[in-house]
Amino acid sequence: MHSRTGSAPLLLLLLSACATMDPSPGEREDPSPGEWEDPSPRYANLQRAAQYPWTDDGHCVVREASNEWPILAERCLHALDRDRVRFRDVTGRCAVASAPAAAAAVPVGVALCVFASPVVVTGAVIVVGTVVVAVAIKEGLDAYERNAARERAKPKTQTRPSSEQEPVSNREPSPRGLGRDWLPPVSSDPTERRPECRPVPVPHRGGNAPHDDCANLIPQNSFPGWDVLVNGKQFDALVLVARTLWDIKTDNFDKHDPHSQKFFIRVKLPELQREARLAKECGYDFVVGVRSEAHKTALKFADPSLKVVVMDWC
Repeated sequence: MHSRTGSAPLLLLLLSACATMDPSPGEREDPSPGEWEDPSPRYANLQRAAQYPWTDDGHCVVREASNEWPILAERCLHALDRDRVRFRDVTGRCAVASAPAAAAAVPVGVALCVFASPVVVTGAVIVVGTVVVAVAIKEGLDAYERNAARERAKPKTQTRPSSEQEPVSNREPSPRGLGRDWLPPVSSDPTERRPECRPVPVPHRGGNAPHDDCANLIPQNSFPGWDVLVNGKQFDALVLVARTLWDIKTDNFDKHDPHSQKFFIRVKLPELQREARLAKECGYDFVVGVRSEAHKTALKFADPSLKVVVMDWC
């Protein structure tokens, strides 16, 4: 798979077979740009790639993210940590990979056919163990979110005649829908007057239903079903009445041995501290939700300043 030219004919053969078939009932198609409310295929590719383990810290994915997913998958399959990923041809579409002409490449052919599918197929790609988002991919997602926040903060063009215009601060927020452009009323808090500090509901990243369920059920969650973008960071939830932003951790922390637990905390801690700092810059408290007392104790031991809550609702 290190040679792009050698695998190209096989890729075209596999994907042409997939392209001629309608999605089966067991598949979940990638949302259209309108459903995501995000027209960027690069961002969608980074989100999809973030759930897999990579041996190169995600640099290949970031380099190829502007291409269609099948092209990215073909060019970066060599960088996937294959020891931690299992491929299952649950739809039967990749049988073409076992044709006599491709007999020598059956394992790689099936893996490529499954992984490069333009649609996400439930149960087709299984990751063993907990995935820490690759550094390069996370940086790419964060950069996109910062740029998106700046774009949303730009003044909208007024279409009403000047005689009918009124100061924005005098208008009531529209109750219709809760799309990406929804913003709470202008606050008297000087930190929230900064455009990047005004919370903007955005769709959950997706791909982890138990995680999203825990976030949605946070008591007094102001936007269940949504993440919230604040200060360039996408948080899992916001409780406006308490001015508190949340990060949810649903990892099964207790099942790991002590050495693995220490490593897990060491990897996750810098990002949690960064989130706490970003929240504080905008006048918000920050809470980490975990599923066990052991996880809470480990985080508090690593950084006593963190506010950690054991989620008894999920």
